[in-house]
Amino acid sequence: MTMHIPVKRSKDNQILGGVIAGFCEQYDWNPAIGRILYVAISLTPMFPGIIVYLILLLLMEKPDEN
Repeated sequence: MTMHIPVKRSKDNQILGGVIAGFCEQYDWNPAIGRILYVAISLTPMFPGIIVYLILLLLMEKPDEN
């Protein structure tokens, strides 16, 4: 049994894995602002940004191949 988040990674708007852009597409946000906010939050000592990104990369659904 695999566990997935019902949000797909972005196929067209990705820099690393499309995780942040996938969330931005799902909720109709601007991906550039989403990335800036994620990096700003990741710089705080209480939020392990890289670890959270990697976990989301594994749990999110792959983009459609269409």
